Amino acid sequence: MMNWAKSQKVGLSMLTFLGDPNSELTKALDLELTHPGPVGVLGPGRCKRFAMHVVDGVIKAVNVSESADDPTGDSDPSASLADGIMATMK
Repeated sequence: MMNWAKSQKVGLSMLTFLGDPNSELTKALDLELTHPGPVGVLGPGRCKRFAMHVVDGVIKAVNVSESADDPTGDSDPSASLADGIMATMK
């Protein structure tokens, strides 16, 4: 995750990037991508596109980019982009 953060030029910022290699958190938060279209291409155990605001271990907001006809959120990822999650912090 640190390499991805560096490629996004946010290296050692106030953001924390976390991996979920066994999909444990993904499943606990009900964020597993289960739509047959993307799963057929990407395989099982994938996470939906989301951003989360957490303060002192408490989830304050979760924004998921998805719609019925676009379960991966590719056509409109705005909810999970920085501006989308930052809007929940006001």
